[in-house]
Order: sequence, then C-alpha cells, then structure tokens
Amino acid sequence: MTRPEGAPTGSWPVVPSAGICAVVLAAGEGTRLRPLTERLPKALCPVGNVPLLDRALARLAGLGLNGPSAVAVNACYLGDQVVERVGDRAHLSVEPGSPLGTAGGVGRLRDWIDGRGVLVGNADAYLSDPAAPPGPDIAALLDGWDGDSVRLLGQPAGDPTAPGTFDGHVFTGFSLLPWRLVRDLPATFGDLVRAVWRPAEAAGRLDVVGYRGTFIDTGTPADYLAANLHAAGGDCLIDPTATVTGHCHSSVVGAGATVRGTVSRSVVWPNASVGDEEHLRDVIRVGVDLTVPAA
Repeated sequence: MTRPEGAPTGSWPVVPSAGICAVVLAAGEGTRLRPLTERLPKALCPVGNVPLLDRALARLAGLGLNGPSAVAVNACYLGDQVVERVGDRAHLSVEPGSPLGTAGGVGRLRDWIDGRGVLVGNADAYLSDPAAPPGPDIAALLDGWDGDSVRLLGQPAGDPTAPGTFDGHVFTGFSLLPWRLVRDLPATFGDLVRAVWRPAEAAGRLDVVGYRGTFIDTGTPADYLAANLHAAGGDCLIDPTATVTGHCHSSVVGAGATVRGTVSRSVVWPNASVGDEEHLRDVIRVGVDLTVPAA
C-alpha cells in the first residue's frame, strides 16, 4: 500500500514518538564507486562539500534523533575513517572482517536497538526536498506508524513492474522496521530485501511512503557527480578555503583545493588541485593524480 507524499502537518522540527531509534548504514565497500572509494569509504565521499554520512546524521537530527542513545552507525570497510568522523555523535558498531550487509548490520545492533522500532538509512542516499529541510522531508515515514508494519520511503518507478520495485516504487534510502522483525535478525551476512521487506510485502504488512523531493543513489561516478551538481544548484559551490584562480562552471570545489585551470560540471575534492593547463569536464578530481570520468 502506498501512503501520500509529504511530511505531516505541524511546525518543524518533527520529533518522533518514543520508542524509535535510527541506524545509518555506512559499512559498505562502494565497489561501483571505485577508484574513489579506494581512498575514502563511500559514506565519507563529499556531496556539495558535505560528507554523505554527515548529511544522513543531519537528517536524523532534524527528526529529533541524535546522540549515541538514539542513533547508531555501522562501519567496516575503511572503518577507522568512519569511526573518527562519527566521534561521539552516534553509537558505533564496527563489523569485523567483511561487511555484514544491511540485515546483518542491523542484526549486530539488536542489543542496542533493544525493543525499539528502528529507522534505517543508507548513508549513500542523496535526498533533497525544496519544500522541507532535512528531517521533516522524510517525517511522513514516521507519522502515524502503528509500530508493527514495515515502511519504505520511495518514488514512482519508470517501470512499475521492474524487478526491485515495491508497489511500483523504487526505494529511496530509508526504511522503518518494527522490533518484532529486528529481534530475530542474526549478526551474519544478509540483506533487508530478502530478510524483511519481501516477507512483509507478501504478508501485506509493507507500506511505501512517497518522497516528493530529489533522490540520487550515489553508487556510481555518474550518479555521484549528478548529486554534487544538484547540490550546487547549477552554479559553482566553492569552499571558502579553496583557491580558484582559473575558471569554474557548474562545479563543486572542496576545502583547501586549488583550481588554476578550468573545471566544468566537475567535482574537485578537498585538497585536490587542477593545474594551469588542465580543462576538466564531467569528472571527479582527487589529489593531484586521480581523475575519475563520470561517463
């Protein structure tokens, strides 16, 4: 069943009812985003000069969910970087060995979740709604929840019958799970699609809540660039500590970066540099030696 789009009525911020916590999934290897993710875990890749993980935590804070008692982050691949970035802002679950997947990551946090419903968000989901700030833009996912059904945030699919859709919608990064389905999740590799979402759908206990803003899965260089360009709003988004003596068109330039040449529809990571004779278009520049085409 699909519920209407939009946040519930009322003033912001929206504070969820008691008995809800949140988990941000940040353990994945980001293989499709290589070679960018050979240097940073996907969750820390910047979009609009803000790490994706920080965007997710800010969205949860906009719902009234913050601090290690209410928010957890899992980490594995390049996990030390994730741990350092999170600090004391959330409870940390560092998975040994290989990532446990979406279901295993939540299962490993069962003792911490401890009877609560859990809002699960993918760190690599870029969401932006011009009508509502982060947090209230997904508050409809929590509004009126019965504490028993599974909810997914979604948008209508181009092909409603395509594999991977739910009630004709594509998943847009956040789901809401009841404790009754979380308490039996093992801390072994598994995904929420097979372990929770599809069984709930078959039982008639899965609802899709529409997201009216922009959603981009940043899993590939092309989509990662698209998210950055959307965050820039068609203009140049330049960190105040960057040095730009060349030309910048519809690009994002990170902290401490130097642009002496020309960049167009590109992302220049923090502390990266673009030389005098370089003309970059539709790429991501990292450091001085890595240029990743978005095509």
